[in-house]
Amino acid sequence: MPDLSWSVPVMRAGYAGRGLVYLAVAGFSLFAIWHGGQANGTSSSLAQLETKAWGSIVLVLIFIGMVAYAVWRSADAVFDLDDHGSGGKGFVARGAMLVTGLLHLGLAGVAFTLLFTGDDGGSSGGSTLTKTVDAIMGLPAGRWMVGLVGLTVIAYGGYYIVKAWRGTYRDRLVANHFTEYWNPALKAGLMAKGIVIAIVGGLAIFAAWTADPQQAGGTGEALGWLTGQPYGRILVGLICVGLLGFALYCFVSAAYRFVPKASFGSERTLGESLEARARAAAR
Repeated sequence: MPDLSWSVPVMRAGYAGRGLVYLAVAGFSLFAIWHGGQANGTSSSLAQLETKAWGSIVLVLIFIGMVAYAVWRSADAVFDLDDHGSGGKGFVARGAMLVTGLLHLGLAGVAFTLLFTGDDGGSSGGSTLTKTVDAIMGLPAGRWMVGLVGLTVIAYGGYYIVKAWRGTYRDRLVANHFTEYWNPALKAGLMAKGIVIAIVGGLAIFAAWTADPQQAGGTGEALGWLTGQPYGRILVGLICVGLLGFALYCFVSAAYRFVPKASFGSERTLGESLEARARAAAR
């Protein structure tokens, strides 16, 4: 087994960069909602960073973080650093890591383009996604393919929701006063992230059903759809607060997550600590 300790600082840099992305999305969205505007998607939030005096520094950090996260997820998939195993469930989990790594590499590309051209490469407003969906729909059985992708995305959103509900994320965090105190916010953040992902998947299915690629979208379109529902602005506001919790989850992971096959030491996990406390309270 090769020395994989290098993956730990790469993982920490990746989660930190991911936290900055969702901090920007949630922060700009809440500011816009408070002033009567609409919530922002990921690319439009990064584009707003480019307009700020300090934005270029944050974009550089996001770029580094997204590349690091892509490398970390790729290494995790290849070397099974999280010890998912080689069975069917482990194979699916490791395949999903490769996909998420590629997606975050795309965000690195958006940050890079903004830094050097001042343009988001046409990603804002979902234009790139719309063109991709349109191209897929032009293929034989293309609408079925888009629908299947939508179902997969919904399942991925469900994974986040179940992960939050069951608290399995706690098995990868070191137990300390900070992680125990902020555990409810971490749970809410994962739940909010899962809801947004599930809505993105639902939009893809609706696009396939109507044969209209314009109906597909990313985070911005998902939040826009939610805004149009009854009490939509309140719901979007709550989701954006939840995304602040997800940003916190990413920062906490950057500081306190450990990797089974690369981290060393015998720290007690947050899950073990909370379970021990619950058993003691039940006596």
